[in-house]
Amino acid sequence: MAALNQRFLQPGERIRVMVVDDSVVIRRLVTLALEQEPLIQVVGTASNGSIGLQRIPQYNPDVITLDIEMPDMDGLEMLRRVRREYPQLRVIMFSTLTERGAAKTLEALSLGADDYVAKMSNEGSLDVSMTRLREEMIPKILQFYRVSRPGQVAAPPISRAEMPVVRTPHPVQRSKETPRVLVIGVSTGGPTALGTMLPQLPADFRLPVLVVQHMPALFTRLLAERLNSICQLSVGEATQGCPVEEGRILVAPGDFHMRVESSDGKVRVLLDQSPRQNSCRPAVDALFTSIGEVYGGAVLAVILTGMGQDGLRGTEILKAHGASVLAQDEASSVVWGMPGAVVNAGLADTVLPLDGVVPEILRITGKREEGTIWRAKH
Repeated sequence: MAALNQRFLQPGERIRVMVVDDSVVIRRLVTLALEQEPLIQVVGTASNGSIGLQRIPQYNPDVITLDIEMPDMDGLEMLRRVRREYPQLRVIMFSTLTERGAAKTLEALSLGADDYVAKMSNEGSLDVSMTRLREEMIPKILQFYRVSRPGQVAAPPISRAEMPVVRTPHPVQRSKETPRVLVIGVSTGGPTALGTMLPQLPADFRLPVLVVQHMPALFTRLLAERLNSICQLSVGEATQGCPVEEGRILVAPGDFHMRVESSDGKVRVLLDQSPRQNSCRPAVDALFTSIGEVYGGAVLAVILTGMGQDGLRGTEILKAHGASVLAQDEASSVVWGMPGAVVNAGLADTVLPLDGVVPEILRITGKREEGTIWRAKH
């Protein structure tokens, strides 16, 4: 599925949302939570996928929040139909924090869902549920839009002429130090991006690879298992003290920051639950900062699609060490928040479409001849 760029909201325009869930209580709760945001209008609801499809022409939504488990037509089947018939619609899955729910959510993301929100547990008051829904779902909807608040002038999108875009295998500047580790930070759109990118790394790729994907604990384990089934390299969820080894991909576990330390000539993973950074745990900044302390400038950092600007501070630190930095371009990103922040700060050596990231990694690390890589992709 082609990425949808962020869209400007015109003055007075509101984001039209349709809520699809078989629970009348959840439909009402989501509606009440979303309508507390002035920029959002809930234009309608539906109790299953079949009814939801029928109501799309009637309500003309911009965004759909979509439950997975529903009678008649479930969320996954509706998502397949939406992607075929209404490819411009943004879809946010509403899933349970269970193994089955996590697995279904990853499947939905692979089918083209833009993002997801985990359902709250049955514990706690209505006010707590409302607050959590507001804090989780509203930013997930707003991330797809460039919003001008009253008294605020929306910044225009950076033009391609202003980007340090390098679409040929000739970078503007490179660290003289050969990378000894590859680190990747990603958020919204990450499972699909990682599922596209990481299988391209060849079996003889000798750098260790560390990945921070913003996801809850259960989700990161299942993501690592899914990636392990399709990648040529071994992929696993990082554990406390596990070695950082060449040719192995480690995914940060949800709800833990992943850092590294060097002891007795070996680099190992350190996990901790220190305060969230940029509202995230795991945080890209935590990993990147730690990586710089251990590897110095011998780092190749990649910032992929994602909301917010987690990774910006860590990238600044890595660049000060002399590291190389690649950023995904806006056209191929689901949300150009994280990579856009790095690009706008002038920290990216190269800005690339997703399908150009691995060829550039292999070029920098000397794994392939430049011409061969780019002929293969273009």
